[in-house]
Amino acid sequence: MTSNKILALKYRPQEFKDLIGQELMAETITNGIKLGKTPNAYLLTGIRGVGKTTTARLIAKALNCQKNTNREIKCSSEKFCPTCEEIISSNHIDILEMDAASKTGIDDIRELIENSKYSPTSAKYKIFIIDEVHMLSKQAFNGLLKTLEEPPPSLKFILATTEVRKIPVTILSRCQRFDLKRINADKLCAHLKNISAKENGKITDDAIRLIARTSEGSARDAISLLDRALISQSISKNNLIEEKYVREMLGLADRSKVISLFKEVLNGKEKEALQYLRELINDGIDAKNFLNDILEVIYLFSRRINLGSIEKDMTISEAEVKMVDEYSKNIDMQDVGLFWQLTIKTIDDLRIIGNENLTLEMYIMQLVHLKNIETKKDIFYSNIENNENKKQKSLIGENIKEENLENNLSTQVKNQLKNTDQIKKNPIKNLSPEISKNKIEITNLQDLIDKANEEKEVELKFDLERNVKLVSFNKGKIDISFNEKLNQSFIKNLAEKLLLWTGERWIISLSKNNDAKSIYEKNMERKLSKLEEFKKTDLAQQIQEAFPDAKITDIQEESND
Repeated sequence: MTSNKILALKYRPQEFKDLIGQELMAETITNGIKLGKTPNAYLLTGIRGVGKTTTARLIAKALNCQKNTNREIKCSSEKFCPTCEEIISSNHIDILEMDAASKTGIDDIRELIENSKYSPTSAKYKIFIIDEVHMLSKQAFNGLLKTLEEPPPSLKFILATTEVRKIPVTILSRCQRFDLKRINADKLCAHLKNISAKENGKITDDAIRLIARTSEGSARDAISLLDRALISQSISKNNLIEEKYVREMLGLADRSKVISLFKEVLNGKEKEALQYLRELINDGIDAKNFLNDILEVIYLFSRRINLGSIEKDMTISEAEVKMVDEYSKNIDMQDVGLFWQLTIKTIDDLRIIGNENLTLEMYIMQLVHLKNIETKKDIFYSNIENNENKKQKSLIGENIKEENLENNLSTQVKNQLKNTDQIKKNPIKNLSPEISKNKIEITNLQDLIDKANEEKEVELKFDLERNVKLVSFNKGKIDISFNEKLNQSFIKNLAEKLLLWTGERWIISLSKNNDAKSIYEKNMERKLSKLEEFKKTDLAQQIQEAFPDAKITDIQEESND
């Protein structure tokens, strides 16, 4: 019967030494039991498949093992004592396992508390193992509080949960908490190789590495996937399980193909990128798994850009490292950030859009477009330099030097610079003869505001008056600061209008000058100053005496006409 068990149950740890990746926790618990310093309640937390319920049973065995009271009795993995044997088979009358997901109410807890009053039948301790304890209702938790804090001497609680945040603090404070970690990929690979050898399985190291990576640190998931892979071999004894088969089994994309696809995106070759995508779709990839693979590739590129050459680890092969090193020359961190956000957005879109293949094709085309934005911007700047023979770039869409961006500007400035419209839309290049004749000269900010008012550019006039703070104004160059209310397309609009009105290209640069003030603020200050001066005059005093309840809020100069 044992040979027909699924591997996750067949190779379930039966001693603390068999627990992989949880050595420190196992040592702490066993030392506490040896010294007799055991808590009233244990709380075991961690993701699925790291050994919470298994650890709970090991604690129950360690507390009740007959060799603790009788040294002549031997208990080991070769031959367990009767008590441990019954706990392993879940038949011991004093070890009660409760699934809190199906028994969530106060009535279930009342029944448990009633049972806790009775002494253990044959074991030293009566032990209640409550799995998925976070599923209990608020009333059930409150009912458990008193018993959990002061249980009978022969009673122990072991609570297990995957969502510790849902457990009330009053419960947490009454438990000794142990966090089970995700299992390291190296240890998981070694464990899977050991199981494969015992099962006479023929599987490559690359396939085992892929299973370990896919399981995300869960031993049970990894062993279940290995079991699934080995089933095919049980039919054909000479069949060697390779990485390609595991990828097909799990619906995962070949990462070297994903990196090659990414290379075509970086080179702006849309057709070639879509061809790689269609090959992956024909291989049977799962859309969500593919996008997660893309996120991994983007992460690898960011590591390469920021930290240099990627060190060899269990998650990436040498060939893939070379590919990342070669292709990372065509990408920077701004692209990486945009690609990451678009990928996350596409994963959300999969929940809404029924056709996954259509979603993925649209996603690849958007990636190519995002990368080409920078190329178009560079071409635009190159044209400006060639036509105008200027030493400085026009600062439309890139208003200050990139190296000073992070240190000198606020977040609002960065958002203004990153506005997509400013990059994609080119300003007017060729003026008609009529417009060239009617060009005007603008010498200060007020002239600019007056012209905007004359041309009925209401939005531009409003921004110039209220949201723009002038730092300096010279012919052909304006240096400004601004507040967070400024329209994102302000710089593009202003540059186009200046070119249209004056027939010349203007450099609009942004700076962070907190002392600068807008026209509106200056006018308000001037108005308040005049008002205060007027209040000190005799006329103001006479008005105040004649109308005691009146307040002077504004003064206007009378026109001579």
